[in-house]
Amino acid sequence: MTSCAESPSTPASSSTSLWRHRDFRRYLTGQTASVAGSSITQMALPVLAVLHLDATAAQVAWLAFLGQLPPALLALHAGALADRYSKRRQMITGDLASAAVLTTVPVSAALGTLTLTQLMTVAVVQGAASVLHDAAAISLLPSLVDRPLIQRSNARVGALFAIAATAGSHLGAALTAVLGPARALLGDVASFLVSAGCTARIQAREPVRARRESRRLREEIGEGLRYVRGDERLLTLTLVNATTSFALGLLNTLWALYLLRSLAMSATAFGVVLGLGALGAAAGALTAPALARRWGPGPMMLTALAITPLTQIPLLLASPGLRWQVAIAAALFLQLACAGAAGTTQRSIRQIITTAGMQARMQAVSTWLTAGARPVAALLAGGLGTWIGVRPTLTAGTFLLLVPLVVLVRSPLRALRHMPDPPPARPGAPEPPVSSPLALRTASPAVPSPARTEDDRHDRSPGGDAP
Repeated sequence: MTSCAESPSTPASSSTSLWRHRDFRRYLTGQTASVAGSSITQMALPVLAVLHLDATAAQVAWLAFLGQLPPALLALHAGALADRYSKRRQMITGDLASAAVLTTVPVSAALGTLTLTQLMTVAVVQGAASVLHDAAAISLLPSLVDRPLIQRSNARVGALFAIAATAGSHLGAALTAVLGPARALLGDVASFLVSAGCTARIQAREPVRARRESRRLREEIGEGLRYVRGDERLLTLTLVNATTSFALGLLNTLWALYLLRSLAMSATAFGVVLGLGALGAAAGALTAPALARRWGPGPMMLTALAITPLTQIPLLLASPGLRWQVAIAAALFLQLACAGAAGTTQRSIRQIITTAGMQARMQAVSTWLTAGARPVAALLAGGLGTWIGVRPTLTAGTFLLLVPLVVLVRSPLRALRHMPDPPPARPGAPEPPVSSPLALRTASPAVPSPARTEDDRHDRSPGGDAP
């Protein structure tokens, strides 16, 4: 796995390279390693359940459902905790908890005591730990870089996450073939330890927040919900994320089944198609800042959302054959390039306009809605696929992709020509310094040390919250 970089830190400036900033590199190294490791688990866990524990289709579905449940249930609480306490400490706690619970799988397999019930328990606990980590990770980034660097930072995060997820899937397949699926999970354990180590070495100060310990957590959760609802820009982008997530959740549930069974695509061709899609996501994330400068963030996001439903047309018209496989691969590349560009931009806008003390809760509201939409969409896809067939269900999902487009068209954000200004500091409110936050501090950090990109762990889909 990767290790943290060691070169000297330099002051953060919009005119210098992000790669020269030590804290950002540590952050990016840890999160990229973690995303790659999570892809290993996503590859190995179903293989372990099906081939070694003889799980039924219903049991595999339950395993997937339980893994998706923690973000829907815990995202708001994790966001409130991240805004109340140290984000870095919460990230490290989540990483170490994930590493510990995953280690029990190869140990139990070696002892011959591994059961499907244990796998389901591991999925729930690891999912909850990841929610804690990701709520803090995404909201930590704005305190590491100057506001003018946020979009460039998110572009690099989104691109590397896309590449890391693909590389992790291939690594997971190789480790599963060589070591077996249980021991392959040790690769993800190692990635969590790398993530925790890199996070612990981040030295930039976190914003100091005046704590009111007498307040209940639910009051702070309510404050986060009201904050998002009270800002039309945040509310619009959050609804765009949630509706996109629902539509893609419906499509993605049946996508692999449709390609492999209805279109008779081989496993090798399927893997190549997915790999090209990941390259599209990386390309979209990396080009997002330039596209936003040229066309404006609003028109660029609007164009990306308008193109996305069109990328489903080759899928709906396809029949078995190489020509259609190439068309589907090209369409997926374009779809994920649009997702990477729009996702990176909308996440950057939300981080720029949100005050420091609300970053995690703002992100948690989006995570809660997008994560809650996916299981519902999966159940709906299963019901519609059985009732009206797979292709008509995919057609319905394509029309649902028009909903986020309509949401953005009806918002003033559609005409946004420049990245917005940060909110003005309130008198007496503790806000982070915006000059050189990546520079090495001479004073000791205010708290002990310790983002999917997406979102996505909770939201590490390329570029934003919604894939």
